[in-house]
Amino acid sequence: MSFPFTEMPTITTSRFVLRPIERRDAGDMAALYADEEVVRYTPLEPYVTIEDGMEAVEWCTSIFAEGTGIRWGIEDPSSGSVIGTCGYLNYEPGHRRIELGYDLAKRYWGQGIMTEVAEAVIDFGFRHLGVNRIEAKIIPDNEASGHLLIKLGFQYEGKLRQHEFEKGRFIDIAVYSILREERQDGGDQ
Repeated sequence: MSFPFTEMPTITTSRFVLRPIERRDAGDMAALYADEEVVRYTPLEPYVTIEDGMEAVEWCTSIFAEGTGIRWGIEDPSSGSVIGTCGYLNYEPGHRRIELGYDLAKRYWGQGIMTEVAEAVIDFGFRHLGVNRIEAKIIPDNEASGHLLIKLGFQYEGKLRQHEFEKGRFIDIAVYSILREERQDGGDQ
């Protein structure tokens, strides 16, 4: 699998730059995922070291190189630091489908940042990756994420019962999706 481009593109929104996550961002990534509230609904345990942050950087680099995902760093333009991530996993070009994922440092919650950023990433998926379906899978208790997905135009499809084993227990997964035809502009290329 591969993307229709060799270099990871940069996306600019009205307030942010979505850019490749690089080695220089290891400290920001470590700080982001050190917060228990940020990792609460993810399979991650809170990060402890800068090496944990470097592993996150390497993961972002590897999924792009493998052609299975693309994860941008959300850069705070005032500081140049990464305050969160947004992007895709599980790219299936043959089925024209991909999965959306995102996270944001807690001090930036409730400011409309993820709505703005995810809109740009969704548009990118339809326009530049040519996908027909974008999925999102969340833990049902993550009400804020569910509200965000509905606001972005996703539809709730249902719950996969005890679908994953994370942090020592089986968890349900709520599935949401948006189709190319459901976008106002149709996501035309």
